[in-house]
Amino acid sequence: MRGYFSPSLLALYAGLAFSASALAGEVQVAVAANFSAPMQAITSEFEKDTGHKVLASFGATGQFYAQIKNGAPFEVFLSADDSTPAKLESEGDAVAGSRFTYAIGTLALWSAKDGYVDDGAALLKGNSFKHLAIANPKAAPYGLAATQVLANMGLSKALEAKLVEGQNIAQTLQFVATGNAELGFVALSQVYKDGKLTRGSAWIVPAALHEPIKQDALLLSKGKDNPAAKALLEYLQGPQAGAVIKSYGYQL
Repeated sequence: MRGYFSPSLLALYAGLAFSASALAGEVQVAVAANFSAPMQAITSEFEKDTGHKVLASFGATGQFYAQIKNGAPFEVFLSADDSTPAKLESEGDAVAGSRFTYAIGTLALWSAKDGYVDDGAALLKGNSFKHLAIANPKAAPYGLAATQVLANMGLSKALEAKLVEGQNIAQTLQFVATGNAELGFVALSQVYKDGKLTRGSAWIVPAALHEPIKQDALLLSKGKDNPAAKALLEYLQGPQAGAVIKSYGYQL
């Protein structure tokens, strides 16, 4: 005998399915390029656990600020610094009190060549390379940190002519990965997973050479009434997201 479901039971199942879909929502998120890989991993788990859908865009923090000010439909912002979210909050473009630090970034001097970067400080001072890639310091906090490193090492003028500037940290990584620059300052998270480099060679820049890269998240004004946006920010502060963030070399 084939399985039989009464009309009332079918109606109950349909009602439960409708309720689940009604509770699920979408959230549009602006994400700093350095956080691309961990965000993709977090998004996958968040969507499984909550049923909500994340629509993420990745790019430079400064560019996202301009887009948000010009009315872009982002509801959550994961910045590569803490000053830009603070500015948006003070200017009334975000929900007051929603801002928190979701990660502290690590800057790395990286080359696609195995063994090329050993003593990064000595390599920079030796000045034997043709090109050094950095992200646009006006738009990307990791680029700003890179300029601080060069300044603190007294190398700004000596290496100025060799700098190749990416629009964001993702393009900077691409310059190095394709060999257009022998080395470059990138986010450690782009070349690191579970305690080891995923490719090439790198020097983790001592934190004392640049200001801390505190990465803040906040709820933007367009997301103040969206349960999915609030759920994502809460999830980012939980243990599952924290484990992913740490696995990519960030501090919490």
